[in-house]
Amino acid sequence: MQSVSSRRTFLKMPAALAASGPLAALAAAAEAEDLKLGVATYSLRKFPRARAIEMIKELGVRYVSIKSFHLPYELPPAELAAGAKEFRDAGLTVLSGGNIDLKNPAELRRMFEYAKAAGMPMIVCAPSHETLPEVEKLVKEYDIRAAIHNHGPEDKYFPTPKSVLDAVHGRDPRLGLCIDIGHTARTGADILESIREAGARLFDVHVKDLKDTSARAVQVAVGDGVLPIVGMLRLLKKMNYQGGVMLEYEIYPDNPLPGMHRSIGYMRGVLAGMRG
Repeated sequence: MQSVSSRRTFLKMPAALAASGPLAALAAAAEAEDLKLGVATYSLRKFPRARAIEMIKELGVRYVSIKSFHLPYELPPAELAAGAKEFRDAGLTVLSGGNIDLKNPAELRRMFEYAKAAGMPMIVCAPSHETLPEVEKLVKEYDIRAAIHNHGPEDKYFPTPKSVLDAVHGRDPRLGLCIDIGHTARTGADILESIREAGARLFDVHVKDLKDTSARAVQVAVGDGVLPIVGMLRLLKKMNYQGGVMLEYEIYPDNPLPGMHRSIGYMRGVLAGMRG
């Protein structure tokens, strides 16, 4: 856990930064030299694609992971390409799609075709141990990376980052981990140690914060909880991590923007403090 004093110090930074100039300019400056802050569009699941894009632009981030709410699986390839193009035309970089369930053997190829049509270089996914060998074959065939998402104590396949790393050990290097830090904390695993252990297999980070780690429904805005956000961002920079740091804000689905602004602002403040 990060110290109370360091957390309070960084909590003050976003407001000070906002007062010093436009947030969009701050975002461009920060992201030009720091981590790839972005949004997993599951955060905006109650909103249609066009509105979700507008909201992401309001946050001033440039990176996105598209959930099927905003790019449905059943669309034909041409419509998938056109839908993904709407994000790109708005100045957003599509880092991935997902989370995508890959437990049904009959659906695996269709999901890779979906990612291919949308131009996704990576899928965040939830396979089973039984489907993982076929997923590896498809990763090689399509040259699309697969980041397995750990889902906490309820996930019988991949509850922890270590369970993912054990499963991909010795497999194609395009198979890796999407660490969900909230689910990781709920299993009792150490977030920072998990990130260190993942190394080059760390492809994606889903960021949220919890007011405690004893239950699932205790999410708060990033910076308002107990997870080691400062230490995590510092470690990712030290590792020269090149993947996304994606806000997955699951609470207040009908009005998520205030908490999302606070979360992104907090992380920008942390990064600015490290530079300063």
